[in-house]
Amino acid sequence: MLEKNIGYTFKDKSLLENALTHKSFLLKGKGLKNNERLEFLGDSVLGFAVAQYLYKNYPQLPEGELTKIRSTVVCEESLFKVALRTELGKYIHIGKGEETTGGRERPSILSDALEAVFAAIYLDSDISLVTNLITGLLKEDIEKAVKDHDVRDYKTLFQELVQKDGAKAPEYEIIKEEGPDHAKIFTAVVKLEGKIVGEGVGKTKKEAEKQAAKNGINSIK
Repeated sequence: MLEKNIGYTFKDKSLLENALTHKSFLLKGKGLKNNERLEFLGDSVLGFAVAQYLYKNYPQLPEGELTKIRSTVVCEESLFKVALRTELGKYIHIGKGEETTGGRERPSILSDALEAVFAAIYLDSDISLVTNLITGLLKEDIEKAVKDHDVRDYKTLFQELVQKDGAKAPEYEIIKEEGPDHAKIFTAVVKLEGKIVGEGVGKTKKEAEKQAAKNGINSIK
C-alpha cells in the first residue's frame, strides 16, 4: 500500500486520491479533480523542506552554494527515484492512452504525482510533519548532492585558476586502489601538462580527485 511505502496514513483519503489523479484520467461529467494544483503547492513544500534541511545541517555553506544544491535535489530525476522506491506508479490514476504508452513509468508523471502527494500530506497534517517525511525520503539524495557539489567546486575552481593563464585543462588519474571491495581507498593525482601538481586520497574516486584538486590549488598558489 502506498501509505505504508511513504510512511504516512491519511486522515482525509480524498486528498490522496486527488494527488494520484493524472489529468489524462478525467472524464467529462465525473466531477473529479486532477493533481495539477496539488503539484503546484507540493513544489513549494518540497523546496522548503530541502532548504531547511540544508540550512540546519550545513551551516558552513553560503547562500549561493545552498541554492545550487537545492536545485540539484528538487528536480525530476531525484523525485523519480523516490517514486520508484515507493512504487508510486502502481497507484496513480491515468487514462488508457497513458497506460498503453508507459505512463506509469514516465518520470514526468511520477515526479509530478509525488509533489502532489507531498502537498496532500501537508494539507492533511502540518508543515513540520511533511518536512520530516520529505527529508527522510530524500536524505541520501541531499547528502549525495552536497558531496558531488563539493567535488565539482574544487575541480571547477582549480580548472578556472589554471586556464585563466592559458594553460591546458588539468587531467586526473587514479594511481592506486587499496583495501577490500566494501572499503576501498583510492589515490588520485592531478596533472598540468603532464606534471603532477596535486595528490589526494578518498573512499571514492570522486573524493580522491577532489582532494587532489584541493592540493593542486594549494600548490599553484
